[in-house]
Amino acid sequence: MREPTCLLVAITLVNFAAIPVARPQKGQPPSAKIRSAESVYFDDQSGAAAVGKKAVEELKKWGRFRIANDRTEADLVMLLSTDPYAGQKIIVSGGQTGTIGPDGDVREDRVPTFGKLAPVRYAYLTVIDPRTGEALWSGSHRWGGLLTGFNSAGERLVKMFEKETKK
Repeated sequence: MREPTCLLVAITLVNFAAIPVARPQKGQPPSAKIRSAESVYFDDQSGAAAVGKKAVEELKKWGRFRIANDRTEADLVMLLSTDPYAGQKIIVSGGQTGTIGPDGDVREDRVPTFGKLAPVRYAYLTVIDPRTGEALWSGSHRWGGLLTGFNSAGERLVKMFEKETKK
């Protein structure tokens, strides 16, 4: 009876020792792609012009990036949306979900993978490599209200990105 108890204690201690290693590290320095970027294309898909406008104003105020008018001319894409960025995921015309392969071919999922809407509205800012579609940075902020500011979600996300890239 004593051996199983010792074994259980040993397994528990090993699990607790592994926890700090398994957690993602906070405060990671920005990727080399972000550090070397000079221009950004701002893609506002939030559906609220005032939120996107405040985010662009904050981006201009920061002055770190030249804001490109065309996605193909930018080193980075900043996507402001109400849904988390799903990479190269798509929904085809029949309603089936899938992904876009590296050669541009569409690969349908065997079972549709629709996301569920969150009960509370959030704004998401994702910094994307326009050539690969890889998300280089992402942040979210609760949208609206007296305490958080009605149209400040995009602006706050740009400030969060600025703070984290200065490391």
